[in-house]
Amino acid sequence: MRRLMLLASLAALTGSAHAQTARSAEQNVRAALARIARVDPQLHSVLAIDPSAVDQARAYDSSGRSVGLVAGQPVLIKDNIELAGPLPTTAGSLALAGNVTNRDAPLVARLRTAGAVIVGKTNLSEWANIRSNNSISGWSAVGGQVRNPYALDRNPCGSSSGSGAAVAAGLVRLAIGTETDGSITCPAAINGIVGLKPTVGLVSRTYIVPISHSQDTAGPMTASVREAAALLSAIAGSDPADPATAEADRHKADYAAQLDADSLKGKRIGVMRFAAGFGTDPAFATALAILRERGATLVEIKKFDDSAIGRNELPVLLTELKADLAKYLKSSPAPLRVRTLADAIAFNSAHMSEEMALFGQETFEQAEKTKGLADPAYKKARAVSFQAAGPNGIDRLLKTYRVVALVGPTMPPAWKIDAVNGDQISGGGAGSLAAVAGYPHLTVPMGLVKGLPVGLSFIGPKWSEQLLLNLGYAYEQARGPFPAPKFYRSIEESPDIAPALQPQGSPKSSQPETRELLISNMTLLLKSWDRDGDGRLSRAEVARMIKKGFQILEQDSAKRGALADWPNLRREEMASYTSKDIDRDGYLTLDELLAGPLANFDCMDANHDRVLTEDEIFAGMSRCSLDQIRR
Repeated sequence: MRRLMLLASLAALTGSAHAQTARSAEQNVRAALARIARVDPQLHSVLAIDPSAVDQARAYDSSGRSVGLVAGQPVLIKDNIELAGPLPTTAGSLALAGNVTNRDAPLVARLRTAGAVIVGKTNLSEWANIRSNNSISGWSAVGGQVRNPYALDRNPCGSSSGSGAAVAAGLVRLAIGTETDGSITCPAAINGIVGLKPTVGLVSRTYIVPISHSQDTAGPMTASVREAAALLSAIAGSDPADPATAEADRHKADYAAQLDADSLKGKRIGVMRFAAGFGTDPAFATALAILRERGATLVEIKKFDDSAIGRNELPVLLTELKADLAKYLKSSPAPLRVRTLADAIAFNSAHMSEEMALFGQETFEQAEKTKGLADPAYKKARAVSFQAAGPNGIDRLLKTYRVVALVGPTMPPAWKIDAVNGDQISGGGAGSLAAVAGYPHLTVPMGLVKGLPVGLSFIGPKWSEQLLLNLGYAYEQARGPFPAPKFYRSIEESPDIAPALQPQGSPKSSQPETRELLISNMTLLLKSWDRDGDGRLSRAEVARMIKKGFQILEQDSAKRGALADWPNLRREEMASYTSKDIDRDGYLTLDELLAGPLANFDCMDANHDRVLTEDEIFAGMSRCSLDQIRR
């Protein structure tokens, strides 16, 4: 039902576009809405469209302000962040389907002040992926499964799954995600976009469905580092309702204005070998070579003991989840029946088929057993984990190795969506260091591993956003354009992989077939068969050409055996052509001749580039027969 409502809203919003002589906020917004309507049904990245989006854009245009990196641009907001208006803030859960608060989170209010147009809300891992250890990242009961635009059967990571997939697919260039540990940087890296988890306390968390006040933050997810810098400037700032942001105004800056493409020159950067591998080594080696070429001195860091972080982080998150979620739910002005974690657990149990058909809620149940923020065990776990990640982690590494920042691969390439086994992740980088410390972490697209994106992480000390953005920007500029997604149904369909899956010695086509070549060849065929020159083929003309074709075949001794059943073959060939007579007038036009072949071509053309390679033909043979297309 939510998908039908979304499509209906899009139809209403995009239906009355009018010509404009100059680029405007309204043009930007209408283009985004049109692309969401066209592309997102295969991604499920957008949960809801703000019905006021076009009106917001028109109001901005009427103000006389110019369009910029953020001003006049469409922005998508993760659906655990509140918006004023009719849209609920669900965190992906049916338990919060009625959570219409009609209030802007402070970061949203700041976006509006900066001129951004909020076009809608993105899907996410339900409850920001804290409900179960066996979850499928990117799945929510409200929005279904988000898919990775580089390969639709691959996971987009989470919990800011929709924000990552939407930006990667070009639905918008700017989105907001949230992170407790990896929920911005992982989906950014795996979807091939830029993601920045800021210092905890730089961006307000008020009116955001929480997990942990120690680690939660919102941050930008964008198509480029410059846009991430501009978006961060728009949302950063102190909020009296969030004590953690007391110093934010003192540290925020115009980050985009200070970007420097030469900022790698002369910088000593630590290479986190202790958090590398998991299939990213060739891409990481290329990235390090670029850093060196741009003047950075790289310092190898081979070992780091993160066991204290691993032992103590989860108890902190579970304890804070129970307390912080209850505080948020009780503050909602919506008529919710769920006001505590226990209420959410009971709701899920009462709605098993909708909420727990794929995985359970054992992490919720663990959290419900915690003893509160005054529990000495919780306080000790927080002190130990923070000390291990911050002062004895990032800070000590920077000081010991005399480096200004740390780099490493963010995550492995995307794993397959697996409804049976849940997330099957083959490793991970050093994101937990920054998450537990509350320090900033930037990821920038690094390369492709068999067609799937991986990211390069830049991690620094508290309040080092400008430094990390500068380093990431310099790397991005030197790296060059990043390959766009091709929406393969499976990465096994890609030209780099499909040939290796074929039996060795299988026949190969001599050259790719283009859509234009198909049309041209069919046009020539019609002209050569059209004896009376009326631009169409009669049954007699078809029969004559079929007979001639068989006469030619008969001269080839290798094919003569196939003609033994000549009458039946002739009838089958005639039937295949007369079945193309769509209007049943006894004649075949060019459009009728092309209808089936073009449908077959478009089905096989996995990357929609109007060119069929032998790999696409091979991959599409089993699913793109004309009979299947007709059905």
